[in-house]
Amino acid sequence: MNKKVEKALNKQIELEHFSSQLYLAMASWAEKKGYNGSANFLYAHSEEERGHMLKLFHYINDRGGHAIVPKVDQPVLDYKSIQDVFKEIYEHEKMISKEINNLVGLCYDERDFTTQSFLQWYVTEQIEEENLFSNILDKLNLLGGDKAKMYMFDSEMEKLLSAQQEAEG
Repeated sequence: MNKKVEKALNKQIELEHFSSQLYLAMASWAEKKGYNGSANFLYAHSEEERGHMLKLFHYINDRGGHAIVPKVDQPVLDYKSIQDVFKEIYEHEKMISKEINNLVGLCYDERDFTTQSFLQWYVTEQIEEENLFSNILDKLNLLGGDKAKMYMFDSEMEKLLSAQQEAEG
């Protein structure tokens, strides 16, 4: 495996691991604030991000590289509102998209077309992630923080999680 690409993939493992930890911290906050639907959605999303990390782990090792277990950085533990949680997620996902695109570019420059092809799954996934969280933010902005509407929003997050799990099989 190309050493520059291996190093960059290990950096992406760190980012995916942090994403998982970030969503886990957000889920805990949401649960403590009574947003149980959002919490369940975020717990599941934390697991999904861990899966993204493991997919990279296996790819690196299968290609003769060495996947490195990342150190644990503690994410923010407190938020002002559920809107702030989802705004941070959206910004975070845009940053992840940028990093994935940089990885694809590096693979192109290094002529590692096998890894470039592997990363196309992540490119597609990031389009879906950004769209998902952009739509959630749009809904939150429409609600304007009304408590009754926020309860309905939280119930919808539980339904969204169920729909996603059903779609995944």
